[in-house]
Amino acid sequence: MDPEKYIILVGDGMGDYPVAELGDRTPLEAAHTPHLDRLAGCGLSGLVQTIPEGMEAGSDIANMSLLGYDPARYHTGRAPLEAASMGVQLAADDIALRCNLVTIETDADQVPRMADYSAGHITTEEAHRLIASLQEAVRDLPLSLYPGVSYRHLLVWHGGRDRLGTTPPHDISGQPAAPHREVYRHHPVLQAFIEAAAKILAAHPVNRDRIEAGRRPASAVWLWGEGRAPAMPTLEERFGLRGAMISAVDLLKGLGVYAGLTPVAVPGATGYLDTNYRGKVDAALSALVQGNFVYLHVEAPDEAGHEGSLEKKVSAIEAFDREVVGPILAELNAFSAVRVLVAADHFTPVSVRTHTRDPSLFVMADGPFSDSAEATGNGFSERSARLGGRYFASGVELFTDFIQRPRAAA
Repeated sequence: MDPEKYIILVGDGMGDYPVAELGDRTPLEAAHTPHLDRLAGCGLSGLVQTIPEGMEAGSDIANMSLLGYDPARYHTGRAPLEAASMGVQLAADDIALRCNLVTIETDADQVPRMADYSAGHITTEEAHRLIASLQEAVRDLPLSLYPGVSYRHLLVWHGGRDRLGTTPPHDISGQPAAPHREVYRHHPVLQAFIEAAAKILAAHPVNRDRIEAGRRPASAVWLWGEGRAPAMPTLEERFGLRGAMISAVDLLKGLGVYAGLTPVAVPGATGYLDTNYRGKVDAALSALVQGNFVYLHVEAPDEAGHEGSLEKKVSAIEAFDREVVGPILAELNAFSAVRVLVAADHFTPVSVRTHTRDPSLFVMADGPFSDSAEATGNGFSERSARLGGRYFASGVELFTDFIQRPRAAA
């Protein structure tokens, strides 16, 4: 018998709450998702608790859970995972921090607020020019700064402290920034960098051009997600799995590195609505030929949820179904034994604009996949998963079942 192939497709933040403007439907229920609905008609669907009790509802924790690792045991912080993706090796006394380029604006009452956690989804080219200039701000400090993708970058604090109590900027969209910046004032090294960075950014040509073009500038850096390098066994050691991690964001690629997966760089993968879906699909199928496991992650639904954009959330979900799920299913029958899991890592409701701890939804099915399979109930949705599906108390339980569940007899 040919070896089994496994593929996980993640629509980041895809889960949501019913919205009045959609007739009390969720964005997923309102979206046209024939391929997801087809899977729901022939597979096992339900809910999974990806966020352990007492832990923050972050994409790092949720995806670590979906990949079969207990965050309570292995999670040390978000930024160390991103460091691994970027090829940055952390020493024992190094602390990695996520360094966002953000827009902080002062309102009519002179209160600085988090206007945009992504600096208007600044382009990677623009961001790299800014990060190059910000190297001046770390020159005389025990810090190293590394450019990433779009607004997402990395700072390493040599000999630093972890467990600082920082706040993710996407959790405070529209809120006063000052209360969440107090933590930096207790650490002069970080405060010195933040202040120097603000001066450099204020005068930078990139920001002047963005303002003239009516786009938000990157007016500040925001540090968060701190942690030391984790120690994790690989998926090959645990389950005999070898394969690839396909994502636009360093967080997921770094998680893949620690899991022993090969991070695949897909040209044009942006982590937003304009990402290179076809490139991701092609990379996934190629990796599945070479190995036996692929984890393909799409960020766009999460970004739309953080923006609070109902229209973009529906559009992102439809693109995920049309550009990823459909093409993948169309090609999986080339493998004699294949199993697919489609999941949202967590909810990112447009009404709250940040992650929540709600159990997330999934559907799992074995090939071959028929074009004529029909959806049952409400198709693939939060409602149908809650009312008629299976419940897993952790991502580890779901992943183990996904890998070890016996195949139905042909």
